[in-house]
Amino acid sequence: MTETLSPAAARRIALAAQGFGRTPPAAPGRRHVRDLARRLGVVQIDSVNAVARTHYLPGFSRLGAYPREALEAEAWGARRGLFEYWGHEASLLPVESQPLLRWRMARAQAGEGVWGGVARFGRERADYIAEVLKEIERRGPVTGGDFAEGPRGAPGWWSWSDGKRALEWLFWAGLITTRTRRGFERVYDLTERALPRAVVEAPTPDEADAQRELVRIAARALGVATEADLRDYFRLPLADARARVAELAEAGELTPVQVKGWARTAWLWPDARRPRKVKGDALLSPFDNLIWTRDRTERLFGARVRLEIYTPAHKRTHGYYVLPFLEDEAITARVDLKADRQAGVLRVQAAWREPDTTAATPERLAAELGRMAGWLGLERVEVVGRGDLAEALAAAG
Repeated sequence: MTETLSPAAARRIALAAQGFGRTPPAAPGRRHVRDLARRLGVVQIDSVNAVARTHYLPGFSRLGAYPREALEAEAWGARRGLFEYWGHEASLLPVESQPLLRWRMARAQAGEGVWGGVARFGRERADYIAEVLKEIERRGPVTGGDFAEGPRGAPGWWSWSDGKRALEWLFWAGLITTRTRRGFERVYDLTERALPRAVVEAPTPDEADAQRELVRIAARALGVATEADLRDYFRLPLADARARVAELAEAGELTPVQVKGWARTAWLWPDARRPRKVKGDALLSPFDNLIWTRDRTERLFGARVRLEIYTPAHKRTHGYYVLPFLEDEAITARVDLKADRQAGVLRVQAAWREPDTTAATPERLAAELGRMAGWLGLERVEVVGRGDLAEALAAAG
């Protein structure tokens, strides 16, 4: 008979799979960052710097006050353990996963699974793209700014020069990758020069084999998940994800379970930890793996988490850069934060209760905000905004 899990049991499995509930290391460093990236399988990148760019935040949520330089060394250092590509969205992934994404790179070269404008540019300007690739091979690392003199189109993304479009196509195709970053600007180089030789020379797996391994990584990272959850983790094509999940289930590598309240069958990673309780506090990036999918977040936590960065200011409910607060096994609050680096202040522009808010939430949240401020090199926390938790949070701080 198919096992039935309670919502609480499913939530604990998911939290444990994502690395929550563990005692943070006393002195987290590069090894811990690398191990966490392997556990998660993929870490989303985003440029918004209201608090810290999102790729830094999952480490803080799970490891505590680790040195951000450790992530930078892993992602863009000489002896790197991570590389950039389209994983979930723009992402950092363990370098050993690069062969698993070559099928996506090959499809991108054929104009499949890539932004329409990039695909069109690849078809129409193939000779120009080949010249840009030769130029990178000849001169070494380049940035988009090196091609800024090219022809320009309409305002917005399409105001990029043709050189920048060529770089984007080559990146999608896997022929170049990010060697390092200057500020937040990518510095591109040939993939074979930027990545470790062992990775570059690793054989390319069959497309189905690679996709099955990506589903395995997603299943380990999620613990318990629907087919749609597994597909979304690496943004796999629908038909491919459906086939790979079915194959892994038939092979006994995924176990079907029912979770009370979930409309669809879930798949349990057989080796997933099943803790009796999960303890600890964490502020979650709005792009954290745990809450990527609205539907899954509601199923796990009963919380309607919405990304409002791209919502006009007058239509926002909770704020611009809103971080949910994970208190043990529940999302109990959310805060709209802004790091004022010049003033040395982490500003709470809004603080809101959730249905699972407890009497201890203001004090625990205030303590976590203080830890985040210290990690960011800020001197203090100021609660200056609105929200039904703001007054209690200010008093607790």
